[in-house]
Amino acid sequence: MRELRRATTPLVLLVAWPAVLVAGCGSEGERSADVRHAVVRFEDAVEQGDAAGMCAALAPGTAQELESSQKSRCVKVIGEEAVPAGGQIRSVDVYGRQARAVLARDTLFLSQFPGGWKVVAVGCRPQSGGPYECAVKGG
Repeated sequence: MRELRRATTPLVLLVAWPAVLVAGCGSEGERSADVRHAVVRFEDAVEQGDAAGMCAALAPGTAQELESSQKSRCVKVIGEEAVPAGGQIRSVDVYGRQARAVLARDTLFLSQFPGGWKVVAVGCRPQSGGPYECAVKGG
């Protein structure tokens, strides 16, 4: 299997993470629970090898970037990639319409859309003195 393309450009969201304190809808507990649900939905799809489920859980810009960079449909590309399972959720931080979910073996970033929370970046690792580097990210 091919390895996921490692993003080399930092996400602006990740650089400004502490500054993203925009008010969101719903209580902090409700938003956190909604983010956890979105992460579980994505992780379940990863564990089951459900390419359509993984693509459905991605933010539109993320799916589009994946398709554009690989010149193929999301379900084909993500189905051929070795997307590792992130494991148990350790923590979720919600700041307005943005969220970070730290899992045992991965960090995911999500954004809130009209249809719910979607994964913006996956396969993210913190870099010394810099933003996260993510294997899959939106453009």
